Amino acid sequence: MSIRAEHELHGRRKGRNIGVGLMLAGFVVLVMALTFVKITQIDFSQAPVNTGAPQQGASD
Repeated sequence: MSIRAEHELHGRRKGRNIGVGLMLAGFVVLVMALTFVKITQIDFSQAPVNTGAPQQGASD
């Protein structure tokens, strides 16, 4: 049995799959980076403290 040449369609499909995979990986990295930046910028020393007192305008 001889090795057959790969069809052009398979080459294009492989290239398209690699492109889609890279775009997906880039999107995941972007979401992780934005999440990391958002989490690290929170200043917990300035977080509001819940005293248990009802807020003005709150209705039961």
